[in-house]
Amino acid sequence: MKRIVLVLALVAFAGPALAAQTKTYQVTGPVLDVTADTITVQKGNERWEIARTADTKVTGEPKKGDKVTVEYRMSAASIEVKAAPGKKK
Repeated sequence: MKRIVLVLALVAFAGPALAAQTKTYQVTGPVLDVTADTITVQKGNERWEIARTADTKVTGEPKKGDKVTVEYRMSAASIEVKAAPGKKK
């Protein structure tokens, strides 16, 4: 089974500095697992493990088997640049 791990990094001081809000996405499906830091949702044949923080708004108490819709944003945790072939730095 293919496992997709989404790591969402929220930086408190960066919020007001952003000119435009990052696009939001959503995934809906049954809960496979819930911890203080993550929620894992089944979407088709894939497991989506999504990070949770103290700022994550949760309505209700999600439990294994409950159907949920998770709204999330993607953000880069790190970026490594490698020069294109044939180019010198």
